[in-house]
Amino acid sequence: MSVSQIIEQLAATIGSEVYLDIAKWHLYLTDAKLHTPMAEKFYPLLQDGEVTADDIAKVLQEITVTIGAGQRSLPIGEFIPANCQRQLLNILQDFRRDYL
Repeated sequence: MSVSQIIEQLAATIGSEVYLDIAKWHLYLTDAKLHTPMAEKFYPLLQDGEVTADDIAKVLQEITVTIGAGQRSLPIGEFIPANCQRQLLNILQDFRRDYL
């Protein structure tokens, strides 16, 4: 499997399992078109070894979400609930075990 295929597979998994919680609405990362950028950020970390909750928190602070028609950008981590962040950790650990 090529690197781009691995990233696509990771993005698909992240996008279908992890969501933004905005006013109790769940916007899955696939629908928000944020699953691929997130997978691209996590893939190098997966290659380097096990990903930790701290690694996830750091990446979620680096990726920003533009709101208000571009008036403001906030870290994506502010929109992803704790249970989804734990799910993301599980996804990344499983993915590393199964694909890398």
